[in-house]
Amino acid sequence: MGIETELGIWLSGIQCFITSGPNAFFAGGHDDRAREARILHGSLLRVSMLAAMSVDPVKGIAPDVAAGVGELSRILRDAIYTGESLINDGKLSIAGYNSWCQTLADRLGGCTTAELLIGESDREGDKNLPPVLTGLLNKPELDPQESELALVLPRFGRILAYLEIIGSMLERDEPLKPTILLFTRVNELIHDLTTFINNRLERFPDREAEIYGTLDAASYTASMEMKKVYSQELAGVAQVRTAPSIYARTETAYASLSDGFKLILSGFARIVDPTSDMFTVFPEFQVKRDQSIALRHGLLELTKTVNAAENEPESANVERLNTGIREFMREPVTYLFFKDTETIERFVEEITTTRNSKDLVPLLHRFGAYLDTLLGQVALRSVLSDVPLSQRSL
Repeated sequence: MGIETELGIWLSGIQCFITSGPNAFFAGGHDDRAREARILHGSLLRVSMLAAMSVDPVKGIAPDVAAGVGELSRILRDAIYTGESLINDGKLSIAGYNSWCQTLADRLGGCTTAELLIGESDREGDKNLPPVLTGLLNKPELDPQESELALVLPRFGRILAYLEIIGSMLERDEPLKPTILLFTRVNELIHDLTTFINNRLERFPDREAEIYGTLDAASYTASMEMKKVYSQELAGVAQVRTAPSIYARTETAYASLSDGFKLILSGFARIVDPTSDMFTVFPEFQVKRDQSIALRHGLLELTKTVNAAENEPESANVERLNTGIREFMREPVTYLFFKDTETIERFVEEITTTRNSKDLVPLLHRFGAYLDTLLGQVALRSVLSDVPLSQRSL
C-alpha cells in the first residue's frame, strides 16, 4: 500500500472519529473525553509523520498532491499543539474537547489536499480485490448478474484496505489504540455497505436468482460480523490499560472482520469463476489451513496426555505430559490467537510448578476442559470445513 493511500485512510478515520460522537469503544465514564483526546492526539502525530514522509523524493506522493502537503501539515501541527494543551491541562471539559474536534473537522474539510488524499485512498481501496474480481470490474460488458456484483465489490475492497493497515500494525507490534479511529470508519463503511445491498435487494426483480441469495447472505454475514466485533471484542477497549489485552482484542476483531469479508468475496468469486475457491482467491487461506491442521492435531495429542495424567497421575504419565506440553509450546501454540496463547501459558506455568498429585489432578481437569473447548473452536474454522478430523499436520 502506498503512502498516499495510507495517509488518506488515516485522514478519513480521523474525520469519522471526530464527527461520529460517542461509540462502543468507550464505556461512557467521565474520563472518556480525556481518553478520546489522547487517542486522537496520538493519531494526529502518526498522520503528521506520514505527511512529512510523503514529501520524500523516493517515497513521495503525486506532485500535484505533494504541493499542498504544507497546508495539511500546518493543520495537523496546530491540532497537535492544541491537543497537547488540552491534555496537559488536566481539566479537559466536554466543551473544550468538542471545540477542538469541531475546529479540526472544519479545517480538514476545507483542505483541498486532505480531500484529494481521501479520494485517492477510496479509489485505491475500491481496487483492493483479488484478480478474479478485479477482472470482472475491468470487463467492457457485464451481464445483469455481474453488474450487481460490480456495484458492491468496490465497497468490500475499501473495507479490506482499512483492515490491511490494522493487520500491519499488529504484525509490527505497534501501539494499537489509534486503530480505534480506523475501526470507527470501518464500522461506518460496513453500515453503508449493508444498507446499500439491502436497498438493492428490495428492488431486485428476480428473488430466485443466484445473485440475490448471494448478496442477501453477504449482507447478513457482514451485519453479524460487525455486531459481534463492535459489541464484544471492541466494546470498551479504550478503557483497557494493559498492552497484551489490547493486542488480544484487536487481533481477534481484525481476524474476524478480515476473514469474514474475504470469505464473502470468495463466494462472489465462485459466481464469476465456478472453479475458484477460497484458497485460489486468497492464497493466505492455504497457509491458515495448514497451520490449523497442525494446531488441531497438536491439541488432540495434548488433550490425550492431559487426560491420561489426570486419570493416572503417576510419574510416567506426568513425564509424558511434560514432553507433550514442550512439543505443543514449540510450534502449534503459535497458531492460536494471542488471548488463547496467554491462557495456555498460565495453565502450563501452574502445571510445571505443581509437584503434589493431589493439587495436580484438579488443575489437569480444568486444563482438559479448556482444551476441549478450544479444540471445538478450532474445528469450526472455515479453512477446515473439508479436512477430515483424522488428517494429520502437513
